[in-house]
Amino acid sequence: MRKLFGTDGIRGEANKYPITAELALKLGKAAAIVLRNSNIKKPRFLIGKDPRLSGYMLEYALTSGICSTGADVLLVGPMPTPAIAHLTRSFAADAGIMISASHNPAFDNGIKLFDNRGYKLPDEIEMKIEKLLFKKDLSNYNVPSSKIGRVYRIDDAQGRYIEFAKNSIDNNSLKGLKIVIDCANGASYKVAPLIFSELGAEVIVLNNFPDGLNINKESGALHPDVVQAAVLGHEADIGISLDGDADRVIIIDEKGNILNGDHLLAISALYFKKHNLLRKNTVVVTHYTNLAFDKLMKLHEINVVRVKNGDRYVIEEMKKNNYNLGGEQSGHLIFSDFNTTGDGTISALQILNIIQNSRKKLFNLSSVLEKYPQILINIDVKKKTPIKKLPAVLDLIREIESELDNNGRVLVRYSGTQNLARIMVEGKNKIQIKNFANKLAGLLKKEVN
Repeated sequence: MRKLFGTDGIRGEANKYPITAELALKLGKAAAIVLRNSNIKKPRFLIGKDPRLSGYMLEYALTSGICSTGADVLLVGPMPTPAIAHLTRSFAADAGIMISASHNPAFDNGIKLFDNRGYKLPDEIEMKIEKLLFKKDLSNYNVPSSKIGRVYRIDDAQGRYIEFAKNSIDNNSLKGLKIVIDCANGASYKVAPLIFSELGAEVIVLNNFPDGLNINKESGALHPDVVQAAVLGHEADIGISLDGDADRVIIIDEKGNILNGDHLLAISALYFKKHNLLRKNTVVVTHYTNLAFDKLMKLHEINVVRVKNGDRYVIEEMKKNNYNLGGEQSGHLIFSDFNTTGDGTISALQILNIIQNSRKKLFNLSSVLEKYPQILINIDVKKKTPIKKLPAVLDLIREIESELDNNGRVLVRYSGTQNLARIMVEGKNKIQIKNFANKLAGLLKKEVN
């Protein structure tokens, strides 16, 4: 049974188990042992972070653990998660580590691991690290003092990622576009504004002054209304709202409409299909993607593959079958021709490139998808009793699905990173599905708390 890793690394409240300096040191040691290339005399590991105050503590603890095994560490400082995936490949590192709790509040933190190709680790490798980590004593893996690893700070890491991101659209000009970007006081606060401005856009930047405690605070992808107001106020062409580690994005069109991953994938899939860029004519999505998306893709003869929730599962499916477009409703979009993980900045660049090349406004591009109403409810839970072991909940789900027939669906799952149960009900009648969702939420709350 897994003890640490969730759907997106290890996450929790900083300075409380498991996000402690003590565990991070052991994790650094265990990860270095499992992920090192045995044919390399001096392995090296790349570490980045978002601007949370607790990042310093975890960065140095991980570094100590890694160096104790004889491996070197490359520190790149505050950088987006997708930048760490890219830089891990660029520096031929044995693995990459990102210290971030993504969209969570500042008192949380997390640790994400990437392999030497910049992919998130599969379950079996994470479990191997866990098994080693929970050994009582790892001191027998310590190297002699003369072979302890060194630490290097990479001063030009930001510039490397900026050029990499711009190259994803062949450095095509964004002149003539007015862009509002919300950096969520997070990892993208330096690089993202530079990327868009260097390509010629007029850029209005919000929330790019992190103080270690304000990441995601009333800003970023969880609060797109901030950018929405700014787009309308500045009469901008587009608003870009990144989360704390900039691996996801929500976009606002020129009329103030909020576009999530479903809309952005629809725009991208149709453009890619038209220009023969959509590999195997397929898009990979999760079970939360709106049913209207499937109908639109079917109309344009594009295949849709659905996987369970979590960008790592989207990526695994894309890798396995050599697809190049996929993502989640939440704004994790994977353009695998350019990066190995969700990249909010590159996703926004792809949409901007489509706007420029098609000579259409974003509102017109997004209007192709008319989504079914969805009601999403999160419930705090004390325990995560498997849904299949809650017969009353299962009966109600079956009853609701029977009422919805083929014009809707119900999804109930637990968050992989927080003590939450997530309920989603989708259908054509918003009042009906809201009633269904509230009824289900009330029953589930009673059953698990």
